[in-house]
Amino acid sequence: MKIYRMALAAIAATMSLAAWSAPKLPSMICDSMVVQYDRPLAVWGTADPGESVTLVLEKKGKKKKIKAVADGEGLWQASFPAIGAGTECDLSVGDIKVKGILGGEVYLCAGQSNMELPVRRVTDMFADEIASYANHDIRQFVVPKEYSFDGPQRHMSPSKWVSVTPQQALDFSALAYFFAKARYEDTGIPVGIINSSWGGTPIEAWTSADSLAAFPGVLDSYEYYRDGALRDNIKAMEGRAFAAWNAVIDAGDPGEQGPVRWSADKVDDSDWELVDILDSSWGGDRKYPANGSHWFRRTVTLPDDYDGAEAVLRLGCIVDADSAFVNGKQVGFTSYQYPPRIYKVPQGVLRPGDNTIAVRVISQSGCPHFVPEKPYKLIAGGKEYDLSGKWRYRKGAPMPKGPSMQFYHYYPTVLYNQMIAPLKGLAFEGAIWYQGESNVGNNRYADFLKNMIGNWRDLLGDPTLPFYIVELADFLHPSDVNGRKAWAELRAQQLRATQMTTETHLIKNSDLGEWNDIHPLDKKTPGRRIADAVKK
Repeated sequence: MKIYRMALAAIAATMSLAAWSAPKLPSMICDSMVVQYDRPLAVWGTADPGESVTLVLEKKGKKKKIKAVADGEGLWQASFPAIGAGTECDLSVGDIKVKGILGGEVYLCAGQSNMELPVRRVTDMFADEIASYANHDIRQFVVPKEYSFDGPQRHMSPSKWVSVTPQQALDFSALAYFFAKARYEDTGIPVGIINSSWGGTPIEAWTSADSLAAFPGVLDSYEYYRDGALRDNIKAMEGRAFAAWNAVIDAGDPGEQGPVRWSADKVDDSDWELVDILDSSWGGDRKYPANGSHWFRRTVTLPDDYDGAEAVLRLGCIVDADSAFVNGKQVGFTSYQYPPRIYKVPQGVLRPGDNTIAVRVISQSGCPHFVPEKPYKLIAGGKEYDLSGKWRYRKGAPMPKGPSMQFYHYYPTVLYNQMIAPLKGLAFEGAIWYQGESNVGNNRYADFLKNMIGNWRDLLGDPTLPFYIVELADFLHPSDVNGRKAWAELRAQQLRATQMTTETHLIKNSDLGEWNDIHPLDKKTPGRRIADAVKK
C-alpha cells in the first residue's frame, strides 16, 4: 500500500510539473487578434526555464516553424515576418492554438471615462448607424481594469478580441469605434483597438514609477499604500461604513418603513409639496446640502386603447443615485450620477388610464438634483409623455454626508504597472489619449503628459510612436467662469505638450461637448478628426 501511494504521489507530481511548465501566452495573443501588419509578428510567453518552445504559423496554407528557448526566468520570445494587411493566419505554440490572427493597423486607445465610454451610451445620437453596421475587420481588445502596487507586471487577466456587430459594438469604446470606422473607410485596412482605459483616473496613474521620479513628492501616496494589509483594512472599514449608512437611511425613511411604501402604485400624496424637478431648490443649497433620500411621484395618463406594451422611461441624469418605479414595480436603479437613466418598462406594467411613476433619489455628497436639458419622458405606444415640470415631492430620511471612499486605481503608477506594462512586445500604428478631466487644475500637466509619452515609447521600443491627444470637450455652464477657465487652462497644457513632443497631434474637441454633461454624446466627430490626423 505504501509503494502504491508513493507511485500515485510521483504521478501527481509529474502531472503538476507538466501542467506548470507548459508554454503560456499573454492574454492578448488569442483568437481573432489584430497585429500590426507591417512589423514582425512578435510572440512571447513563459515556460519552464530552459524549455524549448515550438511555434508554427500557418498562412495561406503554408506553414513556418521556429523554436524559442525559455531563459532562466522562464521567459521566451520569437518573431515571424510581417503578415501583411488583411491577411489571416493561425498560430500554434506547443498545444496552444490561436486562430484568426489578422494583419491590420493596431492602436492603443487609453485614458479616462471619455475614452472608456461605451457605444451603448451614445445610442441616443447614433442608434440607426450602430444598428446597421458590422465589420469583421474592426476588432477590440479590452484590457481588464486592474491595478498593481507591485511594480510593472508581465501578465494581465484574460480578455478577448471582439469584432464589430450591432450587438458587440455596444461594448466598444465609442471614440475608438468611430475612429476605427473612419480609418477603415479611408484605407480598407483592418483596425485593431487595444482599449486600456478607466474612468476618473489621473495621468499619474498611467506613468511608471521610474518616470515619475522626475516629479518630487508624486510617488509618496504610492509608497504609502503599497502595504496590501493597510489597503485591505481601509476597504473593510469602508464596507462597514457604507453598510451602516445604508442601514440608517433605510430604517429612517418613512417611504420605506411606513405602512405603505411610497414607491407603491396607490399612495395618498395629495398633501405632498408640488415642485419643479429641474428647480434644484428642493435639494437644498451648497451651504445647507440635503443629503439623504428624496421621493417624487407623478401620474401619467395613457389612452384607453393602450395595450400595455413595453415602454421606456427616460429620467435624464440624476445626482447622485436613484431607484425608479412604475405602478409599484421597480424598473431601474443607478448608483451614481453620470449614466443616462434609460429604463425599460416591461410589458404589462403600464395600463390604460392613470399610471404612477415614483422616484427615490439618494444624495451622499450634497446638492441632489435632476440635471437640466436632459430628456425626461415616458415613451409608450409610439407617443412621448413629457415628465419635466411639476412632481409631488417629500423628503425621506435626512442624513449626514456619505462615507468617503479610496479609489486605489487613482494612485500614481498603479495602472501603468498593470494595464500598460504587460503590452510590452506589441507593435502599434499609434496611440490615442483622451484624458485630463481628472487633472484640471494641474499647472504641470504638459510636463506629465510629455513624460508619459516618452515613458510609453520606451516601453514599446518605438521612439517615434505617434500620439493623438484629444482636447477636452466643452463643459460647464457659461456662468461658471472659474470652472471654465480651469478647463481652458488644461486644454492649453495639452497643446503645450504637443509642442514640446515630436510626433504628437492635438485633436480639436473644445468646439464640441455639452455644458451639462462631462461625457458628451458626439464621439463620432472627434473620431473622424483623429482619422484625418493619421492621414497627414
